Amino acid sequence: MANYFTQNIAIDLGTANTLIYTSKRGVVLDQPSVVALVHNKGNMIPYAFGKQAKMMVGKTPGDISAIRPLKDGVIADFKAAEEMIKYFIKSVIGSSFFLRPIAIVCVPYGSTPVERRAIHDAVESAGAKEVFLIEEPIAAAIGANLPITEPVGSMIVDIGGGTTEVGVISLGSIVVATSTRVGGDLMDECIINYIRQNYNILIGEVTAEMIKKSISNIDPELVNDETIEVGGRDLLRGIPKSFNLNQRDIATSLQDPIASIINTVKKVLECSPPELSSDVFKYGITVTGGGALLCGIDRKLETEIGIKVNVAVDPLNSVVLGTGKVLENFDGLKHVLFKQE
Repeated sequence: MANYFTQNIAIDLGTANTLIYTSKRGVVLDQPSVVALVHNKGNMIPYAFGKQAKMMVGKTPGDISAIRPLKDGVIADFKAAEEMIKYFIKSVIGSSFFLRPIAIVCVPYGSTPVERRAIHDAVESAGAKEVFLIEEPIAAAIGANLPITEPVGSMIVDIGGGTTEVGVISLGSIVVATSTRVGGDLMDECIINYIRQNYNILIGEVTAEMIKKSISNIDPELVNDETIEVGGRDLLRGIPKSFNLNQRDIATSLQDPIASIINTVKKVLECSPPELSSDVFKYGITVTGGGALLCGIDRKLETEIGIKVNVAVDPLNSVVLGTGKVLENFDGLKHVLFKQE
């Protein structure tokens, strides 16, 4: 009876966004991983979460801070992360924890035991009865419908907000993988730095993200000649200023993080067994995550690596959908899970 009424959950606790999948309703929550906190006599009191909190980024008065409690895929502010997770879980399954859910949570492949323990404890404190962890390359591959349980090498490249996870998977386990702290956040930072150095204008994180999403192609040689109007603060005069930013400038600013991702993919391929490398060459590489939506990322990887690259059907949801599939087929796929003792 308890199993019938309990909504077990799968959580993609991402640097940029948190997604929750329930065993009865599928993906039910997709919110920015942002918390707004009020400073009150030395204490930090939660004020807003998710989309409401993200709208406040860069626009808060002195007594309110809008922060992202996760950095590079792991928890940077435990208390804020715990409050955010608790709020999201309550919004999905209600405020009553009489029937506490089992939770499966994604963690970066390269995260340390301490970082994994922090994620485990935060979700457990938020109301979960039992917490299982799954490494992101496995979850992304399952969500992208790759044949991970077969004796075939499947390669996944998950470009998230804080990290890029690259792995070769066979027979339900990771054979070779690595996690590099390069993702959408670093790309935003590169855009901010490029505009500051070349235009003497300072822009915010939200504007940088908007610029990144507007790019027509990440290859400077293939972008069109369109421009977008950008507003910021003139660093020389200290006053607001708008200017037209060329698509080629945007592509140029992203070349360093893109090169880091390409080098990471090459390193994983170099360490892969020859038979699995042959499978990857035959079946190609699958790209997921928000970075997979960058126009031209698949062609750039193909050109630099010489292997066919496919973008997952639903790249933004691949990780949470994969984790949800494990939740739905717990007995058949529980070997991909582990618990942080």
